[in-house]
Amino acid sequence: MQRIVAAALVASALGTVPAYGQLLPVYPNRSALPSGPFAPQAAPPARGNLGGGFIEALFGDGLGQSRAAYPAQPQYQQSAYTPSDQGEARELNPIYRRQVVDYHGGEKPGTVIIDTPNRFLFLVQQDGKAVRYGIGVGRPGFTWAGVKHVSAKREWPDWRPPDEMLKRRPDLPRYMAGGPENPLGARAMYLGDTLYRIHGSNEPWTIGTQVSSGCIRMRNEDVIDLYGRVQVGTKVVVI
Repeated sequence: MQRIVAAALVASALGTVPAYGQLLPVYPNRSALPSGPFAPQAAPPARGNLGGGFIEALFGDGLGQSRAAYPAQPQYQQSAYTPSDQGEARELNPIYRRQVVDYHGGEKPGTVIIDTPNRFLFLVQQDGKAVRYGIGVGRPGFTWAGVKHVSAKREWPDWRPPDEMLKRRPDLPRYMAGGPENPLGARAMYLGDTLYRIHGSNEPWTIGTQVSSGCIRMRNEDVIDLYGRVQVGTKVVVI
């Protein structure tokens, strides 16, 4: 019972909702989708779904050029997970599944690019490709941008809420051992000398949302995959 209560407190502190409560807002409503350095594999050229505006401004080769208007897109249900026929079980929206996409920017292979507005993380590959993952990002007031490097890696990391979080939520546990109930999930990659991490999550239904205190969260299966591909020193561009 104490473990359940502690997990509930952690979920509340991180700004999440219960797994079987309401669906969380995810998709920005996009009436036009700009092109960018990332494009879906084998996607029709006139319809992209990656929303590359910020990425294009930084890394694209079409900087300053006017963009053709794309056809209006349907309004997506605002959740990364959608209810199944059984109600409680949820299925991840395919847009947030790990997949290989085209990359047209100038970052070197091995670079991680985090597209905060569109809730995607890209790992640049050779031959004009990138691996794309769905992520959860900081809630309003907790987002950030910049260039960092992976300073440390941990498997099933322990969690100690930072002082800033404890000031907001003094009822939180001061320490939680690594494991399935830990909010940092299966893996963590620490970014520079900051408190921010790319980490897993015990709440996969929050992928695609603005939910954290600034960390980048992933599904455990995705963070394990990324963890095996990056090294300490990997460049991480957050936009």
